[in-house]
Amino acid sequence: MRKFLFVFTVLLAQTGLAQAKDDVVVVLDSGDARVTLIDQNTRQSIGSFATGKEPHHLMATPNNQDLIVANAVSGDLMLLNPQTGKPIGSVPDIPDPYQIGFSPDHRWFVVNCLRLNRVDIYSYDQGKLLLAKRIPLKSLPSHMAFTADSKTVYISLQETNSVAAIDLPTQTVMWTMKVGETPAGLWLTPGDKTLLVALTGSDAVVAVDPRTRTVFKRIVTGKAAHNFRSMADGRHVLVSNRVSNTISILDMDTLTKVGDITGLRPGPDDLELSADRRWLWVTFRFARSVGVIDMDTRKLVDVIPVGKSPHGIYFYNRAPFYDNLPPLSTLARQQAASLHLKPTTTIAATR
Repeated sequence: MRKFLFVFTVLLAQTGLAQAKDDVVVVLDSGDARVTLIDQNTRQSIGSFATGKEPHHLMATPNNQDLIVANAVSGDLMLLNPQTGKPIGSVPDIPDPYQIGFSPDHRWFVVNCLRLNRVDIYSYDQGKLLLAKRIPLKSLPSHMAFTADSKTVYISLQETNSVAAIDLPTQTVMWTMKVGETPAGLWLTPGDKTLLVALTGSDAVVAVDPRTRTVFKRIVTGKAAHNFRSMADGRHVLVSNRVSNTISILDMDTLTKVGDITGLRPGPDDLELSADRRWLWVTFRFARSVGVIDMDTRKLVDVIPVGKSPHGIYFYNRAPFYDNLPPLSTLARQQAASLHLKPTTTIAATR
């Protein structure tokens, strides 16, 4: 197979962005092809700038020095400073990057190509992406979850109501299985014991045993269960319900719903949690706004207007995101030891 090499390059164009502040909230307005930046303290917009077409998801690089915005329709990645939100680089020619993710050992970069019905797997080494394999996978590959050992990535397939398991070292599909109506968000509980699947075409999260490939429990949450976010307490995970306009709290030990956050605007989607676990930020996909929830009272306390169809959200001073993985600092040191690199190796060697 022909392989393509991409390196992260400096973005030379200036933007009309107002002066950015540390630890801003980065919101992807997917319908407007823009980023909105919000001051966490004042909860006011401090600027916006254009991206590529349909920026849906974003994530930090393994060393936390860059924030990647995946522009699905324009087929490229935009790099931002994760603390200030300022554009600093770009990666061209990444087809249809609807959803993106790094394996925990940082050796693989996975791209779900929703429109193209395939998953592209790149090897990742010191800021370079080398295409390893393109895997046709029908239909509508959406979200992903990695096992802690970096051997497997699970992919939700919305149109075929299935989940696929891909072996990363060999880049092959090991199996697919039916899970329910329009699966979207995926979540692995501590120890990779259970794979949770949010059913956007239904009103529930299903619990899957990936070893036996069986659905063994259905947890009713709300209509259009969609995406997950850890509460960073080792036991609870949040799931947004886009049509019920609620966020459910699930106990990962008992696999039960233990609470709901109600009184929200239409279309709660992606979630971000402050480092002290006090403030939950949520994009309201159908309401052109972002909300702030006080987790002490579980009440919506602020709503900030943004652009059309806000989707991904991120801020630097966040609570730990995953429940099945060790902290980022531990992962970085493990990778550095295995590759004989310094943990501070940057993604953008050409800067």
